[in-house]
Amino acid sequence: MALLKKVSVVCIGAGPAGLTAGYLLTREGQKARVTVLEQDEFYVGGISRTVLYKGFCFDIGGHRFFSKSTEIERLWDELLGEDFLLRPRKSRILYRGKLFDYPLRAFDALGKLGIAEALRCILSYLSACLRPTKKPTNFEEWVTRHFGRRLFEIFFKTYTEKVWGMKCTEISADWAAQRIKGLSLFKAIWHALRPQAMTMGERQDTIKTLVTQFRYPRRGPGMLWAAAADRIRQKGGEVLLGQRVVELKDCGPGMGWEVTSRDGEGQERKFQCDHVISSMPLRSLGLIIQPALPEPILQCTNSLSYRDFLVVALIVRERHRFDDNWIYIHDPGVKVGRIQNFKSWSPDMVPDPALNCYGMEYFCFEGDGLWTATDAELVDLATRELIQLGLALPDEIVDGTVVRQPKAYPIYDEGYESRVNLIRKHLEAVHPSLHLVGRNGMHKYNNQDHAMMTAMLTVKNIMAEKPLFDVWQVNQDAEYQEEKNPNHEGNNGSRWEERIEIREVPQKVPGG
Repeated sequence: MALLKKVSVVCIGAGPAGLTAGYLLTREGQKARVTVLEQDEFYVGGISRTVLYKGFCFDIGGHRFFSKSTEIERLWDELLGEDFLLRPRKSRILYRGKLFDYPLRAFDALGKLGIAEALRCILSYLSACLRPTKKPTNFEEWVTRHFGRRLFEIFFKTYTEKVWGMKCTEISADWAAQRIKGLSLFKAIWHALRPQAMTMGERQDTIKTLVTQFRYPRRGPGMLWAAAADRIRQKGGEVLLGQRVVELKDCGPGMGWEVTSRDGEGQERKFQCDHVISSMPLRSLGLIIQPALPEPILQCTNSLSYRDFLVVALIVRERHRFDDNWIYIHDPGVKVGRIQNFKSWSPDMVPDPALNCYGMEYFCFEGDGLWTATDAELVDLATRELIQLGLALPDEIVDGTVVRQPKAYPIYDEGYESRVNLIRKHLEAVHPSLHLVGRNGMHKYNNQDHAMMTAMLTVKNIMAEKPLFDVWQVNQDAEYQEEKNPNHEGNNGSRWEERIEIREVPQKVPGG
């Protein structure tokens, strides 16, 4: 009997998408050989990694584990099991010295704003309902339509412009529709009045913004991705750190790829493979593909924009100032945009119960004044701003450290979607064995579970040797769920497909 040829795959990036793909491929046993290349020298997990500092664990942003996909939930359990905690979700907005619930709860927000301001908000909302923008094209129009102009100005404008470094009128409405996920002031009021329900069926009908509980790894999300990397290695795959991919050469039809990586000392390694799964930023990918992309496509990749990010982790004496997972800072008098409370994510993140760790998050562009400031300057800035906001006293701050994250957020500016579509169509036509996955790989502001789903479906397409699923439909709509389908089988033998977001690719029929 002839032996089946293994399919060989290189995954670029050891974030949620790359490691999900790598793990699922190694789970195929003798059918696949996989190598995951990660440029970080110490950590896997990408933007979902967990950094360790003097026994304290902190994340690069917060990562709640909640998904409407039971297959994603099963994979989390398979990788980490009992190391997941069930945590209450709590996040608020700091505005004019008061903490407002977020997602907005009408009675809480209007009550704390005072009678006069509350009336202005209600009248503004009613005005938006009576004269809605028919087709919002930017973030400001979308939020105003759903909440009214006054609530937009109070609770959305300052923070959003702080995050993105651009006016709300320059941000695509796609971003609001994807991140706020169908929430309106009316739905916020209704949600506040009805009892919370978390059965699986109700989870699928719950607006993700309104989820009140989530699972979380005991020592942060990096714990999950370290476990995934270990499983890949145990099953014969490779996860190589400190390897930055510098060239991606298509060797021709049926000849596969040659992937070149370079370590911190300048030493290069080459890998031959049948398929490449890339989660690296699409702009960076465009620069390393050989043969070079046509000039119009290269212009599209070069024009994609990103927002960068850094977190200053401050070790503080615990005074129980707030118990939120994070709070949004709407005060234009400070540069910090959001503050994480890592003990509220998990007590195991903090080694000493007398202390806590706050993550002071700053949004910036690589090379600007914040990004290029020294660590000491950034710790000093974060310290002053935490005190200014009334969330600590000078003698309560013990220590601090800084982590920078380039290309944390793909920017949804005007025309981004048409540019991404052109890039996608070119790559699918000319390089069908190159697969784009994840947030930066697809230039889509995916959540962690959506990034994983793009990898899951890509693996199914590779193993089936044909495009069964359109990966780009993941997170296209606000909801998805599994439903029975007689044509596909899941990993446990059950038959499944994902409704709405995961659509099958129409197969060509002879003569059609």
